[in-house]
Amino acid sequence: MTIQYRAVLSPCIGICEIADDGLCSGCHRTGDEVAAWPLLNDDVRLHLMDEVLPRRAAVRGQA
Repeated sequence: MTIQYRAVLSPCIGICEIADDGLCSGCHRTGDEVAAWPLLNDDVRLHLMDEVLPRRAAVRGQA
């Protein structure tokens, strides 16, 4: 049996500040998402990075 590991890196860009809308100004994650990131599996991380975070950036006019 072969086990495949994927490492989904953090979307953090070093601008770590929670804005008034509850999202990080740099990566568009919530504080809870930032805190939980090390515990999330790759599928959840990929979903956030591919779908959720770009949508949040677009809503904020930062896409």
